[in-house]
Amino acid sequence: MSALSRRAKLKVQAVVVKDELPSFLESSSESEEDNDKDSSWEPQKKASSSLKLPISKKNKPKKVSVVQKKAPQISSSPRKVAIKEELNSSVLIDDVSEDSKDELKVLQKQKTTTSTRKRVSNKPRTQKAKKLKVDEVICRTDNVDGGGGSGIEIPSTSTMQRGSSIKKREDEEDLTFGEPPLKKIKSTLFPQGQPVRTAGNVGKVKEELEMNWDMVQVLSERTNIEPWVCANIICLFNDDNTIPFIARYRKELINNLDADALREVQQTLEELRTVAKKTHATIQKIKKEGKLSESLLTALLNCRTLEELDHVSAPYKTGSKGTKAQRAKQLGLEGAAKALLENPGTLNLLSFVKPSVKGLSTLQEIEIGVQHILADMFAKDKDTLDFIRKLCSRRYVCIQSSLAKVSSKNEREKDISKFQLYQNFSCNIKSIQHHQILAINRGENLKILTVKVNIPDSVKNEFCSWCVQNRWRPLQFARPELMKILHDSVEDSYKRLIYPLLCREYRSKLTSDAEKESIMMFGRNLRQLLLTSPVPGRTLMGVDPGYKHGCKLAIVSPTSQILHTDVVYLHSGQGFREAEKIKRLLLNFNCSTVVIGNGTACRETEAYFADLIMKKYFAPLDVVYCIVNEAGASIYSVSPEANKEMPGLDPNLRSAVSIARRVQDPLAELVKIEPKHIGVGMYQHDVSQTLLKATLDSVVEECVSFVGVDINICSEILLRHIAGLNASRAKNIIEWREKNGPFINREQLKSVKGLGPKSFQQCAGFIRFNQDYIRTFCSSLQNESSAGNQVLSIAVTTPIDVQFTDEKQGKKKSKTAPKATLKPNPLDQTCIHPESYDIAMRFLSLVGGNLCEIGKPEMQQKINSLLQKEEVEGIAKSLGTTVQTLQIIIDGLSQPESFDFRTDFDKPDFKRSIVCLEDLNVGTVLTGKVENATLFGVFVDIGVGKSGLIPIRNVTEAKLSKVKKRRSLGLGPGREGGSQSDQY
Repeated sequence: MSALSRRAKLKVQAVVVKDELPSFLESSSESEEDNDKDSSWEPQKKASSSLKLPISKKNKPKKVSVVQKKAPQISSSPRKVAIKEELNSSVLIDDVSEDSKDELKVLQKQKTTTSTRKRVSNKPRTQKAKKLKVDEVICRTDNVDGGGGSGIEIPSTSTMQRGSSIKKREDEEDLTFGEPPLKKIKSTLFPQGQPVRTAGNVGKVKEELEMNWDMVQVLSERTNIEPWVCANIICLFNDDNTIPFIARYRKELINNLDADALREVQQTLEELRTVAKKTHATIQKIKKEGKLSESLLTALLNCRTLEELDHVSAPYKTGSKGTKAQRAKQLGLEGAAKALLENPGTLNLLSFVKPSVKGLSTLQEIEIGVQHILADMFAKDKDTLDFIRKLCSRRYVCIQSSLAKVSSKNEREKDISKFQLYQNFSCNIKSIQHHQILAINRGENLKILTVKVNIPDSVKNEFCSWCVQNRWRPLQFARPELMKILHDSVEDSYKRLIYPLLCREYRSKLTSDAEKESIMMFGRNLRQLLLTSPVPGRTLMGVDPGYKHGCKLAIVSPTSQILHTDVVYLHSGQGFREAEKIKRLLLNFNCSTVVIGNGTACRETEAYFADLIMKKYFAPLDVVYCIVNEAGASIYSVSPEANKEMPGLDPNLRSAVSIARRVQDPLAELVKIEPKHIGVGMYQHDVSQTLLKATLDSVVEECVSFVGVDINICSEILLRHIAGLNASRAKNIIEWREKNGPFINREQLKSVKGLGPKSFQQCAGFIRFNQDYIRTFCSSLQNESSAGNQVLSIAVTTPIDVQFTDEKQGKKKSKTAPKATLKPNPLDQTCIHPESYDIAMRFLSLVGGNLCEIGKPEMQQKINSLLQKEEVEGIAKSLGTTVQTLQIIIDGLSQPESFDFRTDFDKPDFKRSIVCLEDLNVGTVLTGKVENATLFGVFVDIGVGKSGLIPIRNVTEAKLSKVKKRRSLGLGPGREGGSQSDQY
C-alpha cells in the first residue's frame, strides 16, 4: 500500500470513518445518516458539494504544497503497471501505513486553514483513472473486512452491488407481528447465506417527496410482503434494476419472490409515488393561493389514495364555487363552530345575527352554517375516517346492481341480455369476484346497469353515537340546542360527505383490484403462450385457411427459412386436384407436419387434411397436423417488421409463414406481435391501457430473458426484449456484429456503443454464446491471419478484466475491443452472471472439474459427489457466497449446452383424425389445448369446433403437478388438459 497515491489513501480512510458498512449498503448519490438520529421518515436530499472530500480537486493544476513533496510520485509507466496489479488484489484497510494517516491529518488541516495552497497533477487523466479503481479497492476491502469488524462474513457475490441502499433483516423476531403468515412469502425461514448485517434504519427508505406515512410500511400492507423485502425491492428499482435481473440474480434480497410479485410491487409503488407527487403539487398550488393552513397541510399529507386527495382538495380546485363550509367560514362562523366544541358555555349564536346579510339573517341560517363547518371538519379528520372504515370492515357492506330505467330499444336488447346475471345482483364486497366487478362496470358504462354500494344503517347509528359521545364531545357542558346542532352536523357529515367518500373508495378499490388481476391474468396467459415448448428440427407446412381467396401455404425449413409458398383452393370444388399439389410439395420437401391456423375455414381445412391422412394419401409420409392460434398474424403480415424480414412476399403468404414458425419457435415469432393483439386476456379493453402495455411488455422481457438468446444469430426484434436493452441498443449490437463479425465473449458487449456498465450488468446473464460456433470462427480466423504472421490465441481461459487506465473516460470516446478480450469463455454459454465467474471458477476447483466439462455428464457426477459429502449451505459459506448464487452456478455448470427450460412445457397437440360435436357422449374423456384462462374458468379447444369451458371450481391444485402449479391459476394458454364431455 505504500505505493498507493495519496488519493487512494484518503479515499480508503474516508470509508473507514463512515460507519464501516459494506459497499452495497452505501448509496451512490447520498450519504447514510447516523443510526442514533431520529428514525422518522425524511425525504431524500441531494448530495451537496460540501460533502466532497478535501482532495476532490486534485486534477486541477495548482501550487505545490509542502506535504506533496513527501508523497511518492506516480508518473512513470512501470509505476502505473505496478499500481494496477496492486489495486486488483484484495487489500485490507489496516495495510495503510501510519505515515499515510499522518499525511491525511496534515492535508485535512491544510484544507481548513488555507485554500490558496493547491496540489499539482502531472497526469490528470491517469490520476482520474486511478480514482475509479480506488472505488474497486474499497469495495473489495469491505468484502474482506467483513463490515468493519462486525464479525459477519461478507460474500463477494452478486449480492455485492455498489450504489444501492439494500437492507437485510437481522433475525426472525423482526417479523413477529402476531398476525397470520403473509400470503406471498415464499418461505417462513430466512433465506440461507445472510450477506450483511442489518442496517440501523431497516425498513426506512427515503423518498424524494415526504408524506405522513412510511412508503415501505404502506407498500407492505398493500402487497402482503414483508417490510424488509419491500425496502430491498424499492432500493433495487431505484438503482434501475430490471425485473428479470432481480428475479434471477438477487433472490436473497427479495426472499425468492417471482416476477409476478415483483411486478405487482412495482405497480403499487408507482401508485403511491403518484399520490405523493400529486399531493405535493396540490400543496404548492394551494400555498401559492395563500389558502394553506396547518390543518389542511396535515390532511393532505395523510392522503394515501387519489380518492382521499380529491376529497380533501376538492374545495380548493380552480373554478370551484366553494363548499358550503367555505361559504359559512366567509361569513365569520368558524369561530362559533370551534366554540361549540371547545367552550360551548360562552357561545351565543344570537350575537351573530345580521338581518341585512344573507346567511346571517336568522338564527336558523346561522345554525345551518355552523353545522356545515362542523360537518366539513368531521369529514376531513383522520381519526374519524379511520373509525368509520374499521367499522365498515366489520359489517356487511354489499354492492348492488339493477337494470337501469331506460327506454327499451331493439338495438339494446342484445346488449341487455348479456347482463342478465347482473340485473338484480347483490354481493358482499369482500367476496365479489374480479370478473363480476368488470362486468358490472361495463354494464354501467353502457347505461344498462345502475350500481350502488349499500352500507347498513347500523353503521351510521354507531358512528354518530361515537362522534357525539367520544371523538367530538364538547369539552364543557353544552346546552340541548347546541347538542342538537352537533348531532345534526354528524349526520349531515355522514350523509353528505363521508358516505359518498366511502362509496367512491370501495368502487375505486374494487375496480383497481379487478383491473390489476385482469392484467396479471393476461400476463400469465401470455407467459404460458410464449413459453410453449418449441418443435425444432422439423420441416413444417403452414396453412392459413380461407374460402374465397383460398388457403395460403408456406413451407419452412428446420432453421425457419422459407422454402416454398403457394395458394390452394380446397373448398371450391377443387379439393381432389389440389390434393395432388399438396402431396407433391410434402414429398419434395420431406415435410410430414402440417400447421393449420384457427381462423376462418379452420374446421373445414382440418377435416380435409384429416380425411387424407386417414386414407394414407400422403404415404410413405406419416403426416400429422396441429392447430395453432393465429391471432395477430394478419396484423404482423402488413407491419414494417414483416416487410423488412420478408420483402416482396404477399402479406397473405406472410401469415402462413408466421403460423408455421409459431410451432417451430413460439417465443421468437410471437414477440414480433404487439401483445394485446394475441387475445389471451379478459376485459382487456376495459382496463388501463397504459398499465396493460407496461405489464405485457414486462412479461415479454421476462420470457425472452429467462429463455436467453444466442447473441450471434438472434434477430433485432428478439434482442430488444432482453433485460437492460432497448431498440437502439439492440440495433447497435446488430450493427457491431455485421461490422466486426460474431461476438467471442460477453466482455465484447462493453465495446458496443450505448451499452454502459449498467446495461451490461442487466443483460449479460441472459445472453448466450454457442461455443462450437465461436471455436470454428476463431480457428478459421487464425488460419487466415497466420499468413500475415498474426496469431490469435483461442485458449479457454478465465475472462480478463480490461482496464482503460491511459484513456480519458469521456462519454463521446469511441469504444474499441482490445485483442486481449478475444478469448472464448465456456461460462458465457451458461446462465451464470459474469459477476459470479470468480466464484464459479473456485467451485470448479472445489469439485475437481474444468471449463471443458461444462454441461457434460462428468461435471454432473462431480457436482453430485460433492453435494453428497457436504451441504449446499456449507459450500456457499466456504466460497463466500449465498445459497441462491451457488445454485445458479450449479445449474449453469450442470445444464447441457443446448438446454432450454421450455421443454418442460407442453408441446402442440399433433393429431391424425378429427372429432365432431355429434361424436361426444356423456362421460367421454377428451384432451384439448387451453385457449384462454379467465378468473371464472378455462376455455379449452377440444377439436370439435367449439371451445369447452371448465369452471374455475373444477380447476384445483390437487389435479395439477407441482411443476404446473402457479400463483393463482394452474392452467394457461398452450397447456394440455383433459376432462369429461359432460362438463361442457
